[in-house]
Amino acid sequence: MNIEISEVANLPSRFGQFNVKAFKEGDKEHLVIYAKNLEKEPVVRIHSECLTGDAIGSLKCDCRDQLEYALKLINDEAGMVIYLRQEGRNIGLLNKINAYALQDKGLNTIEANHQLGFASDERTYEIVNFILDYFKIKKIKLLTNNPAKINSLKGIEVLERVPIIMEPNEFNGDYLDTKRDEMGHLI
Repeated sequence: MNIEISEVANLPSRFGQFNVKAFKEGDKEHLVIYAKNLEKEPVVRIHSECLTGDAIGSLKCDCRDQLEYALKLINDEAGMVIYLRQEGRNIGLLNKINAYALQDKGLNTIEANHQLGFASDERTYEIVNFILDYFKIKKIKLLTNNPAKINSLKGIEVLERVPIIMEPNEFNGDYLDTKRDEMGHLI
């Protein structure tokens, strides 16, 4: 795996004072946001990019709520967020918007991906193992509802799965039901 790694920079934010480091994997540039006093067995959130949710505040998903919750938690508990550039479960922004259009016509998130020729979830997590190894982290408390993230970790002991359950709103209830009922998310 050929990975380019940035220097460490300070990132003061409304969630806390963090360090950041970027990891370039091919054409994807991932970001690690971590507490300045990073614990040896930290709380870790593996968060996939969601421009519509994270930046714009879309109510179709719970991504922004989860990201903000994670940033507050890692500040309080000296952890890290690994922000993966895998927009739309790794189908890209253009295809994600096409999937949204299909969802507007009544398909669920999985049916929309399938209609566009994609699997339910195209994400991979090899870079996470690389990043945790880079930081010499062997044990974590994983902030997730997604069993695929737990199962993807190699050589990392998950001491605890910390649930990250957000209150549904009028626009994302069916989406969250699909994640639970069809994708096995622990919500």
